[in-house]
Amino acid sequence: MSNALRQEDPLRRLLEKDAVITTINRMFRSADELNWSQTESCFAPDVLLDMTSVAGGEPENTTPAAIVDGWRESLSHLKAIHHQAGNYEVEVNGSEADASCYGIAYHFLPNATGRNTRTFVGTYDVHLRKLGGSWRIDRLRYNLKFLDGNLDLEGLEEED
Repeated sequence: MSNALRQEDPLRRLLEKDAVITTINRMFRSADELNWSQTESCFAPDVLLDMTSVAGGEPENTTPAAIVDGWRESLSHLKAIHHQAGNYEVEVNGSEADASCYGIAYHFLPNATGRNTRTFVGTYDVHLRKLGGSWRIDRLRYNLKFLDGNLDLEGLEEED
């Protein structure tokens, strides 16, 4: 193996790792911005979604459109959404990658109760595949550690 190829491999791995993290961050940020078409573009055509730590039930095979429709329905009424992710660990193996990160999600809706926020704290396990030159999420699991604040924001009206 030539020295040029040996020197390229670590750089290539770093670039791929960065691209994986960028895809995950884009998913969070576009959801926060209610940019549903960009959120949908972060996913592979078939996704195993596991939100059972929050909602119960079973993990489900679904589509990006179905994920986005669910998120649109549950998040669009909020005044603000903020996901903060970090402590990434990423392993790239060819055209597949496994990633994990810490994640905090804040939901904000000013309302008559004065209890305006709900906070989710947990970790994410993400599997991605490289499709058409871009990393796409094909498995997403959220592992809730705890939930705090006003758990009933869905049933409240925004206060002017």
